[in-house]
Amino acid sequence: MFGNYLIGLREGLEASLVVCILIAYLVKTGRREKLAPVWTGIAAAVVLSMAFGAVLQFGSSQMSFEAQEALGGSLSIIAVGLVTWMVFWMRRTARHLKSELHGKLDAAIAMGTFALVTTAFLAVGREGLETALFIWSAVQATGDGYNPLIGASLGLLTSVVLGWLFYRGALKINLAKFFTWTGAMLVVVAAGVLAYGVHDLQEAGWLPGLHSQAFDISSTIPKDSWYGTLLKGVFNFQPDPTVFQLVVWAAYLVPTLILFLGLFSRTSGPGAPAASGAPRATGQSGAKGAGSAESTA
Repeated sequence: MFGNYLIGLREGLEASLVVCILIAYLVKTGRREKLAPVWTGIAAAVVLSMAFGAVLQFGSSQMSFEAQEALGGSLSIIAVGLVTWMVFWMRRTARHLKSELHGKLDAAIAMGTFALVTTAFLAVGREGLETALFIWSAVQATGDGYNPLIGASLGLLTSVVLGWLFYRGALKINLAKFFTWTGAMLVVVAAGVLAYGVHDLQEAGWLPGLHSQAFDISSTIPKDSWYGTLLKGVFNFQPDPTVFQLVVWAAYLVPTLILFLGLFSRTSGPGAPAASGAPRATGQSGAKGAGSAESTA
């Protein structure tokens, strides 16, 4: 459950910060009449993300076993690719996120209401679709009933509360460090999802080596034990992986973590510029302010 909570929290907080930046900017610049189109775009993005998740869940249940395994494995690998790109992208561009969104919002306001709705929809929709896909893949990987969904839902709820606290100016955290360490943990979770996806494709007959086990420690760490369930829920741990799974897991995890943490060390040194992950709004416009994040991107 913790792994899925982390996914919901990490992905949801990105979307919450985007919403926080958009709303605070309109309030700060005295354009409250433009809030309705922005909320419309945000609501549409949320509905689309939920519908996408429902299609994945209920659509796959109507397929044959081989087709389910092929779909699950393929989407798991796609999800890992998207999440990996996302964590690197956020580390590189967090310092420019606010100004970039402000520029897009100004252009959309000049173009009209539809452009404003579209801008908000695209800004949140991308995060929502990535979240739905990765949560679905993680849920399939753990196979632990509704617990993964509960964990992901709690993570999303936490991210909404944090986003609201940022907006009200009640919370300040170092977003650079937050996104760095949660990003690193997501890479570990993604490695497990990738290994699961490889196993699915092996069961579908798309990849070889299904019966070539690297090791089997099921007697030491039973799958149905509390610690086996915990390891599977957090890291997608499998006590009896195939050789191919183990090789792919290591080939992804080790270099990705080295590159990600190496990027962090380069961008958080003494000479690194400061960045604000959430906007700062003044009380003159009627809002108490969107909490500024004391971060170093």
